[in-house]
Amino acid sequence: MKRLLLLVALCLLAGSTAAQAAMRVDIYGPGQNSVNLALADPLTGPSQPANNMGRELQKLIQQNLSFLPFMRLTDPKAVLGGTLLPGYEPPNLDLKRFQLAGSDILVTTVWPGGDSGTKAVQIRAFETNTGGRLFGKEYPRVASRDLPEVADRFCADLLEVLTGSGAFFRSTIAFVKKSGKLSADVWTVRPMGRDLRKITNIGGEAMSPAWSPDGRFIVFTLIDKKSHSLGVWDRKTRKTQRVRFPGNVVIGPAFTPDNKVAVALSKGKYPVIYLLNHSFQKERVLEEHNSINVSPTFDSTGTKMAFTSSRMGGPQIFMKDLNSGATVRVSKNGGYNTEANLSPDGTLVTFSRMTDYGHRIFVQDMLTGLERQVTFGPGSDEQPSFCADSYFIAFSSSRGGTRGIYLTTRHGGDPKQVPTGGGACYFPRWGMPQ
Repeated sequence: MKRLLLLVALCLLAGSTAAQAAMRVDIYGPGQNSVNLALADPLTGPSQPANNMGRELQKLIQQNLSFLPFMRLTDPKAVLGGTLLPGYEPPNLDLKRFQLAGSDILVTTVWPGGDSGTKAVQIRAFETNTGGRLFGKEYPRVASRDLPEVADRFCADLLEVLTGSGAFFRSTIAFVKKSGKLSADVWTVRPMGRDLRKITNIGGEAMSPAWSPDGRFIVFTLIDKKSHSLGVWDRKTRKTQRVRFPGNVVIGPAFTPDNKVAVALSKGKYPVIYLLNHSFQKERVLEEHNSINVSPTFDSTGTKMAFTSSRMGGPQIFMKDLNSGATVRVSKNGGYNTEANLSPDGTLVTFSRMTDYGHRIFVQDMLTGLERQVTFGPGSDEQPSFCADSYFIAFSSSRGGTRGIYLTTRHGGDPKQVPTGGGACYFPRWGMPQ
């Protein structure tokens, strides 16, 4: 258990409801709204700058917020009178100067006991137009090593206030990094590039990792010179086991919301999607057809399953209602659509399509029927995965020369690369923090 127990809510939250409603940013509707945010200089007291941990925390928060495509950080040089304030809450806030600089939100930070050693820090966010407080939190007993976690937690809180979900900053991405021929291991990293860890060293080539909803397990396909198997990494023990099945096919495992695994396994001529029990043994068939059926993915209720099937010739994306058994085709265009991933809210399916210019990522809206292309190269973009917020999408791409992990959104936009320490990286999948 981590030493740092953060997020002790203060009475700072009082009176914030109206401001929260006023500043809600609709990131899910058509287009992509934006919000302008300014960071006042961190303080230790009235007009006293915090130049130690305060300055470092400010830098980490700026780096975090740069990953949000709808967030625009105000240039301190654009603020007449500067960003050093006599206080950190009304009436000692000159909100007018930030309004004139185009800021919608002002964030203030104070270290009441100084910002050296192990001290508490308070962070508040205000709406510049009304002066209303969006929220405020105190993070106690903060040492230098705790600053990245404080930055992540503050940004998650801010994102939740603005959009309704702070999942991005509370997530960890599992992915595969190759180290040689038939040699690849599962790694994890925060979407901002921190906490990069290699978690398997079992031999063979790992593919298609997937997190369990409770964050304890990562399952993946493991291929060695002899066979396919299901790899299961246990966060509790930090150990990996192989689970073998008859035949030589183990493709695209994924967890259901109740912590069971669905995976394509051998059954005669074509692979069949099975549900495994909590001991990773066959329980029942989820999808079987006289064709290839692989790569199941589920919504948060576990009643919808998207998957890839060759039942119409080339691979296409389908959706199955697990209550009624009804199956519909999702991908309506293109002759080669694979690697479906269903948004947790069940409204969108993202997938990879082979085009004349390489693979590209598309999103199909199941409510409106509209399809959107969200990546445009260069290189080839594959293996998309939705964050728990149903907004951010991680994918692998060769656009940088070496294949890496990138982030975009359900609306598209300029992808941002996740730092992964070099090497060819594939199969990103969102999950819980470690």
